[in-house]
Amino acid sequence: MKLLGLEASQNAYYYLSRYQQIADLGVELYVLNGEGTDDFWPAERYRRVGSTHIDDLIADAKAWHAEEHFDGVFTFSESAVVAVAAVATALGLPGIGVDAAVASRNKLIMRQAHERGDVAHPSFAFVTDLDEALGAARDFGYPVILKPTLGAASNFVFRIDDEEQLRERYRQAREGIERMSWYEMEAGGLDLGPHGLLVESFLDGHEHLIEALVWDDEVYLGSIVDRVTVEGDTFDDDVHHAPTALTTEQIADVHALVASAVRAQGLHRSAMHAEVRFHQGKPFILEIAVRPGGGGLDYMARISAGYDPIRAVADVAAGVRPDVRHFHPTDVHTAAMCLLCPSGTIESVTVPPEVTDTEQLYFLKVTARPGDIIRRPPEGNSIIGGIGASGTSLDDAMRVATDLAGKIEVRLTGNR
Repeated sequence: MKLLGLEASQNAYYYLSRYQQIADLGVELYVLNGEGTDDFWPAERYRRVGSTHIDDLIADAKAWHAEEHFDGVFTFSESAVVAVAAVATALGLPGIGVDAAVASRNKLIMRQAHERGDVAHPSFAFVTDLDEALGAARDFGYPVILKPTLGAASNFVFRIDDEEQLRERYRQAREGIERMSWYEMEAGGLDLGPHGLLVESFLDGHEHLIEALVWDDEVYLGSIVDRVTVEGDTFDDDVHHAPTALTTEQIADVHALVASAVRAQGLHRSAMHAEVRFHQGKPFILEIAVRPGGGGLDYMARISAGYDPIRAVADVAAGVRPDVRHFHPTDVHTAAMCLLCPSGTIESVTVPPEVTDTEQLYFLKVTARPGDIIRRPPEGNSIIGGIGASGTSLDDAMRVATDLAGKIEVRLTGNR
């Protein structure tokens, strides 16, 4: 199998370990970045376009495809799903199509699709100024959620509890989304739909992250992970646990919900990351993204449910049906969390051997490098990486992961 990985603008080295996972599956992997560093992937299988415009990406991808005859093209980046759909169409390779990609990238278009498909979702309003935001919040009732239409990784996503807070957060989000990296990394020349802000009604229950697959319209829940973060007014401090605490009946309800959202978004063959939140005892869809979840969720899926979302990405890209079954958890408990630090510029990140040598450690990814600028809410949602540990129970796995994370030393410029 010969695949082409693609990003319009390279997201630092964040996806390098995932590309390596693809290669470790025996895939002959080539990488095409519109803009990026020259050391990202082995030179004989790596090219940079020198432009992020979709026409240039397609032209270079076509020329390389004529030489190498790729079986498929894929991305791990939320900012590249529409570009990859356009490239796949232009090259005649398997893909979800541009319309489905846009409906799975732009949160407004996604919500409108859910509304047309009668999928349970939060009430929403696209707002173009503060007065519209205040009016939507009055209509829905506080608390409400403010979020970008073209965001990712919870950047500029806020819970708003009153009018005063909305006035402050709206200004921060309106200014912030214009320099948001996830928007800046998009390919040029594509119609991504409205770039702005949504106000949504607040869902008051527990949240779950799902690695899923649709193949010829049959939807599989590969893994279900519970979000166990103690929430404030931002959604940046992600802590996850698997296997899920959902009951058999709740899982059936979630499956039906995800399947209806998949149909509404026009997806027929795709690996996916779905987010579901309960409200008054019933599941509501938050989003379905057409790429795997980050933060070690791929490791959690393999350990806690025997499902490999990275292999699924490779298979789907090549038009091969993945080896998948409906959700069937194992008895292994896993916990994972983002590695966070205060805002500033990274001087160094030191991981001691007592962390890397711990038997229960199953995932450690440090993405921050010296010189990287870390922005924390309300300015952004940068992380320095992620960590995961297994255990005999939720408390055991969480204790080990928290202890190991605390041993990682982060130095910021001017900080001693």
